Amino acid sequence: MADNLLQSLPAEWYLSEPELFTETHTSRIIMVRLENGEQAVVKQLNATGMENELRGAHYLEWHDGHGCVRVLKQQDNNLLLEYGGSRTLLDHLNEHGDSSATLIFTDLFQRLQETFRSQKPVSPDFVPLRKQFSSLFKKAEKDRKAGERSIFVDVAAIADRLLDNQRDIQPLHGDIHHENILFGKRGWLVIDPQALLGDPAYDAANMFYNPVERTDLRTDPKRVATMAKIFEDVFRRDRKDYLEFGMAHACLSASWHDEDKNHEERDRSLAVATTIREVLASAA
Repeated sequence: MADNLLQSLPAEWYLSEPELFTETHTSRIIMVRLENGEQAVVKQLNATGMENELRGAHYLEWHDGHGCVRVLKQQDNNLLLEYGGSRTLLDHLNEHGDSSATLIFTDLFQRLQETFRSQKPVSPDFVPLRKQFSSLFKKAEKDRKAGERSIFVDVAAIADRLLDNQRDIQPLHGDIHHENILFGKRGWLVIDPQALLGDPAYDAANMFYNPVERTDLRTDPKRVATMAKIFEDVFRRDRKDYLEFGMAHACLSASWHDEDKNHEERDRSLAVATTIREVLASAA
């Protein structure tokens, strides 16, 4: 197996000790050693990955290691990436609590914002945030035509307003969560970006939705309100923006699950949206 993996990698990279870490519908992740003995990661894209994930490499290159893992090399469908570490923010949360994990995130997120402030040019292939929300708008329109005033209908209107009034439009990770934040020799770094383009409040608001398996946190109004206040205090922006983007993201995720006919996950996502809506109502 190791020999086959090694033969699939560019010989001129002088990689060794390949080990398949995981395989997804877009790529396989291979742990390797560089010529100097340091650990690294090869993301080997399949046809789907080549179509949809190369922009993720452009996001990492845009940040150039600032708050993200670095792209070390690229050849054909192979991306050689810096090894971010084995410890996730979820590990930290489980050991030290949600508040501590949230503060680590806010510090990392501020580092990511520094790239935007440097006014570096942006790759043209990032997905506009409005396009990202197409499934929510489609679901809302379907419900509206059926005469159903669902949460999808209500939140789609809020999402439309948010998208019409975006601030500081910039490259977004698009899928920030506790297991996409790793700790290694360069500290906390993000991995595996989806590469969107839009309001950074959307990226931060993804944290209300995570960790995915911690329903106790995701549907706890006190946790939602506390996280929103932290965001407001640290990022100097009205907490309502984060709450509304968080509710919109939860409904967007629910619309994806609805398309897949995964009703259990759809309802779990809607429970997050409902919790955030309750917090918004109590703060009004």
